[in-house]
Amino acid sequence: MSFELFPIPPGLLPDARFDETLIDLAAQNGPSACVWESEQGLVVPRTYQRYDNFAASCARFAQEGWPVTVRQSGGGIVPQATGIINLSLAYAVQGKPLDQSDAAYLLICRIIAQALDEYGVSSHPQAVEGSFCDGRYNLAVGDGASARKVAGTAQLWRRHPGTHTQDAMQIVLVHALILAAVDVAAVTTQTNRFEAALGSGKQYASERLASVYELSLAHSQGQTKPAFTQALKTSLEAQLRQP
Repeated sequence: MSFELFPIPPGLLPDARFDETLIDLAAQNGPSACVWESEQGLVVPRTYQRYDNFAASCARFAQEGWPVTVRQSGGGIVPQATGIINLSLAYAVQGKPLDQSDAAYLLICRIIAQALDEYGVSSHPQAVEGSFCDGRYNLAVGDGASARKVAGTAQLWRRHPGTHTQDAMQIVLVHALILAAVDVAAVTTQTNRFEAALGSGKQYASERLASVYELSLAHSQGQTKPAFTQALKTSLEAQLRQP
């Protein structure tokens, strides 16, 4: 499956829910995708709104330069910051979301893994206990207890607006957050601070995460972090254009 790429103007940093616009594009134009970076902040699912001090915590973090966005997909808290790449795919499938969700996760993991291979980084889907927004379809490096997360994934499903039958056409938006060239300790600190502010009891370990840049041939060859981030975005876009 090849995707029509939605271009982001140079220098523009969309908000963290920007990719939800791909759902309508996919319904109208077929498989759509975007490789993008977002403004600095924290992104949480709607379940976080159950905490009594959620609004007050959001206001405080916004004043500190870490605004909080509530997304429609599930999972847990994730950061957005310089050196994080977002990859979003949207396309139509027939049938129930639960029957198709694994295939969507495997598709986005395969696209990212093939791009990372170009930089000497071998990765695979795996849960990584202790990482923020952990799930079976993280993309990780290393094996077992030594595995470290380099990307996380989430999904959002909507009924195709043109179908109304029980076995309706669905639009899936599958998203990945890639720790391309980010300071994993710094962003983990922010996620932990927000969890502590809510009193959730959740804490994450930065040693269960890894920046792709630190693992890559580009790092050993002296390429800068911004140059690597741009190169990886280009590689991801090339993968999306392949049938």
